[in-house]
Amino acid sequence: MTPPAKTRGARASSPRRPGVPLPLLLPALLGLAFLLLPLLALLVRAPWSSLPEQLTGAQVWEALRLSLICATAATAVSLVLGVPLAWLLARTRFPGRGLVRALVTLPLVLPPVVGGVALLLALGRNGVAGRWLDSWFGITLPFTTTGVVIAEAFVAMPFLVISVEGTLRAADPRYEEAAMTLGASRFTAFRRVTLPLVAPGIAAGAVLAWARALGEFGATITFAGNFPGRTQTMPLAVYLALQNDPEAAIALSLVLLAVSIAVLAALRDRWLRTP
Repeated sequence: MTPPAKTRGARASSPRRPGVPLPLLLPALLGLAFLLLPLLALLVRAPWSSLPEQLTGAQVWEALRLSLICATAATAVSLVLGVPLAWLLARTRFPGRGLVRALVTLPLVLPPVVGGVALLLALGRNGVAGRWLDSWFGITLPFTTTGVVIAEAFVAMPFLVISVEGTLRAADPRYEEAAMTLGASRFTAFRRVTLPLVAPGIAAGAVLAWARALGEFGATITFAGNFPGRTQTMPLAVYLALQNDPEAAIALSLVLLAVSIAVLAALRDRWLRTP
């Protein structure tokens, strides 16, 4: 007997999903285990009974306070400098734009310690620009809290630039052109039209930059050192505690893990949306 047309249409509109091939399933499960096992080990081995005591130490809160302040300041620097840079890369054409984009993204793949060495050579007391800052204005950046902000902004800004540039490329430029046709200057069109359009991309990039700045280690310890109360951020405190007090290192790591989870939760609508 031939099934009714309605039934045939329902079957045609809901095809059966094929199974996952075993050669793909096994590596996928191994990859998942590889990524989750260290995090689970951190949770299993955490000193939950002494965790409140570990996290109430003055040095812990000082490192956390310094980390939050420096990460926020580095994000502000990234916003002030990175948003115009992203607009320049997305909206204008100039010779060497591809090279500039490659240089902007270079800190993403550059080892952080190398970035710290480069900052020392550029902004150190005897650096290319640092010697003039020291002799003309008496400003010394390495091994200061300002040096922490600079190191974190150096490694975090590319995350914001990439996010904002992608959002600008997806936004329709005809809105800006219409605003300029009506008499608005290009900066007014950017401020009144473009910024509201790309605000979600700016917010996502700022959160990513803030999280990257909060977890920065290599460039910070190379350029700013590890001085408690002045340059010792949470990652540096974890590294120092791991040598003397592993339980304290685990407790501090849990704090950074909680922050990372909060960042993912804040970005889930933008980055984790399933099609």
